Amino acid sequence: MIASLLQKDTKLAVIGLGYVGLPIALEFARKISVIGFDINADRVAQMKKGIDPSQELESAAFEGCDIHFTADPADLAEATFFIVAVPTPVDKHNVPNLKPLLGASETVGKVLKKGDYVVYESTVYPGCTEEDCIPVLEQESGLKFVEDFKVGYSPERINPGDKEHTLSRIIKVVSGCDDESLEIIAKTYEIVVEAGVHRAPAIKVAEAAKIIENTQRDLNIALMNELSKIFDLLDINTFDVLEAAGTKWNFLRFFPGLVGGHCIGVDPYYLTYKASALGYDPEVILSGRRINDDMSSYVAKKVVQKLIKSDKHLKAAKVLVMGTTFKENVSDIRNSKVADLVHELKNYSLTVDVVDAYANSEEVYEEYGYTLKEEPGKGYDAIIVAVNHAPYLEMEEDYFKAIGNGDTLFVDIKGVFKNKIHNLEYWSL
Repeated sequence: MIASLLQKDTKLAVIGLGYVGLPIALEFARKISVIGFDINADRVAQMKKGIDPSQELESAAFEGCDIHFTADPADLAEATFFIVAVPTPVDKHNVPNLKPLLGASETVGKVLKKGDYVVYESTVYPGCTEEDCIPVLEQESGLKFVEDFKVGYSPERINPGDKEHTLSRIIKVVSGCDDESLEIIAKTYEIVVEAGVHRAPAIKVAEAAKIIENTQRDLNIALMNELSKIFDLLDINTFDVLEAAGTKWNFLRFFPGLVGGHCIGVDPYYLTYKASALGYDPEVILSGRRINDDMSSYVAKKVVQKLIKSDKHLKAAKVLVMGTTFKENVSDIRNSKVADLVHELKNYSLTVDVVDAYANSEEVYEEYGYTLKEEPGKGYDAIIVAVNHAPYLEMEEDYFKAIGNGDTLFVDIKGVFKNKIHNLEYWSL
């Protein structure tokens, strides 16, 4: 398998070319022949021109790559090694939505041949690959798992906006359905992962490892968010406290904030869903999720309370929200908690303008029902820096005063302007 891939006698296919799949496909395409498949023909057309629809990769990333981008499932028949990297979201009730994953499994199953390998990278609950995906592969292909084809799981660790921790530079966790598949999958990833691979003893172990990475972060941020509420009641600044506590060598550096996106704000629900299905009611994990999901509402209430204390008439008050993506310096708006903040503010009859240095206004409107302003207006009663995009960090207090109305409330959600705002009312988590 490895030799045939390196000699380009056969091909590797990546199914799903988003934030995760495209970097993987291009990295492999510098060494072997790759088929990049996505069901979105418009996105495929852009990639054929060397454009990353997610705006994460420069055009140079496409250069020197042996890759065929396609939206035609029939093209996948040329591959013998398949990597599935499609989204695994939750629905409005926070129940795992496996439709993209099972749809991708159907697509692969239709072209699966004896001797082929399928590796899943999408974040799932432990057991999903074997219990949900493999039966689809068998049904669509008419082949028998292990006997005719092998399956593995290798969790993605792509961090949007992070140019340091890229695919080749971070250790890759891999797993297989047996010893032979484990080695072949590991050696396949070793073609591109310079940092090396970790061989997990079972597929479920690899699935669980991925899901607790983000669950751990979610819980730590939830603790910081709860602490920020307590410290606000005590009238002390959370970031001052964290700076002092951080002088101890073993204090973990986590900070309060809005927890959205397609990883930290979603993955824990996959684990709690599986736990509940097994008869266990997870308390700590769901408690952390409730705290983090409530932060948009909490911030909105604090803004309204402060405006009322300043004798502002809410129906006449004007608020600017800076940033609407789920994190800084990316265009990704999926599961953005800033959108929840905007809707909460509007529910109080406030006039809300939203700007973002990276997001697409049409995508924001389609997803959340509001548009972005190209530039901020003036006369704002409150300015909320919700996402720490690089261009915003260069702004000074005089700019914010110029677009305010003389007694503007400045809300610095993540505390990046601490000790830089002196003449405006300042509040942060």
